[in-house]
Amino acid sequence: MISGFAILVLGFFLGMRHATDPDHVIAVSTIVSRERSLSKAALIGALWGLGHTVTILIVGAAIILFNLTIPPRVGLTMEFAVGLMLILLGMLNLTGISRWLSETFSPGHPHVTGEHAHLHQHDSHMHYHWHAHQPDQEHHGGSLSEPKWLASPVAKLGLFHTLRPFLIGIVHGLAGSAAVALLVLATIHDPLWGVLYLLIFGVGTIAGMMLITTAMSLPFSYAGTRFGWLNRGLVTGSGIISLAFGLFVTYHIGFVDGLFTSHPNWTPQ
Repeated sequence: MISGFAILVLGFFLGMRHATDPDHVIAVSTIVSRERSLSKAALIGALWGLGHTVTILIVGAAIILFNLTIPPRVGLTMEFAVGLMLILLGMLNLTGISRWLSETFSPGHPHVTGEHAHLHQHDSHMHYHWHAHQPDQEHHGGSLSEPKWLASPVAKLGLFHTLRPFLIGIVHGLAGSAAVALLVLATIHDPLWGVLYLLIFGVGTIAGMMLITTAMSLPFSYAGTRFGWLNRGLVTGSGIISLAFGLFVTYHIGFVDGLFTSHPNWTPQ
């Protein structure tokens, strides 16, 4: 029992270390590069870690409990998806589309909050007044059926900003789940303890990514309020790194590891 708990503690810290993998850090950097709030940055990290944990648990548990075997081409495809995602995130940052999406789908934007304008005339002057509806109320008096656990993140970030890091975490979890599960199989022979290890590993990943995103948002928050040019440089730099690393990953997986050849070679890691 003592050794079992020691393994779980080790799993927590390995999960925290797992959050520092280069592709993970680069992916979230493209999101928090436009985030000025430390608390929101930490929430973004938690949502990424939650998505990552969901797939680690589902795929990892299937491998541990049912001896599921992932074919090399499928494993390479999951890792290739990470490269494509990094390319997309980099291009969105560099083209300014990411900024447009962030502003359009921010909780304070009229499209999100349900604000609308009324035209008023005073003497010879005409101007608009904005009026806001409560986001959780329908026009006909009903309330939106939103799960309570989701209400707080959605209210703070908006639905788009909540789903984006969560879905990115899911993609990363698919790419790393096989390696984590195989490590568990080689170390822990009890399936239930193995699944529990995956859960603790996921909790550690969430904690690690929260610390990373909070730390990464510090220079963006500082630069955003004092040096606009420096903030733009940081955003552009994160986009270039994401694009370049994504191209490297897709090329390596596609041609070096052989995804696009007749003899794929895949080693989960």
